[in-house]
Amino acid sequence: MVKQRGDFLFNTLIYLFVGVILIFCLAPLVWTLITSLKPETDIVTADLQYIPKNITFENYVNIWNRSNFPSLIKNSLITTALTLVICMTLGTHAAYAISRYKFAWRDRLLLLYLIIRMFPVVLLIIPLFVMLKSLKLLDSQLGLALAYSTFLLPLCIWMMKGFFDALPPDLEDAARIDGCTRLTAFWRIVIPLVRSGLVATAVFIGISSWNEYLFALMLTTSQNSRTWPVGLKLMIGEFQLSWGAFSAAGIITIIPILIFFALVQQSLVRGIAAGAIKG
Repeated sequence: MVKQRGDFLFNTLIYLFVGVILIFCLAPLVWTLITSLKPETDIVTADLQYIPKNITFENYVNIWNRSNFPSLIKNSLITTALTLVICMTLGTHAAYAISRYKFAWRDRLLLLYLIIRMFPVVLLIIPLFVMLKSLKLLDSQLGLALAYSTFLLPLCIWMMKGFFDALPPDLEDAARIDGCTRLTAFWRIVIPLVRSGLVATAVFIGISSWNEYLFALMLTTSQNSRTWPVGLKLMIGEFQLSWGAFSAAGIITIIPILIFFALVQQSLVRGIAAGAIKG
């Protein structure tokens, strides 16, 4: 009986703790959603209104029709997709090579990738600006994706190496005995087995690329390549800020992330669980 009471008390405390964390995480999103549904006259008032008296979708209509917001979303989607292709293609092959081949300076190479992640990204802006300008990729979606890859590719390599290390090499050896080449065994045997790890890695890289602001601000100057975080910043006027439109823009921009999470939720959970078991 005493043990059951102790377990009940422990479970209650755990649920309370999780509930507090959940409220802490969701409260800003809920408040942003409520603000986006208010007219501007009900937002800036002396009396705080938790529940809007007059619900309106005017902010969403204005931000979509009277701004360059659709173009900003398109640029962010293209840049994020290019970053995912670059990082997942190069990072997956590099992680597999590091995981399977024993060569000199292997550990030092991994340490070098980790050191790159330790540097503040602001230190990379000037050399990247010069390099992209010389390659005529400045103010372009491809150039911005290459810039993102400088600090996201090491993350991809480190994460994917852990998933490859969890697979026994005997599977590939058996495939090679049956006539497969190393590359064929990699694509037909290894990749399907680490699919969850690929999804988990892609989610982290995609979110980091989608929300990146500093590189997008410094390496883009035109509406043809500017991403949505920069566009949101430009909505802030010198003397006025439309909180309703600003909140509506924030809600619209998280919709693609929510859709992406809904599509890959199961694979993401399996990938994170596999990485945790490996660790």
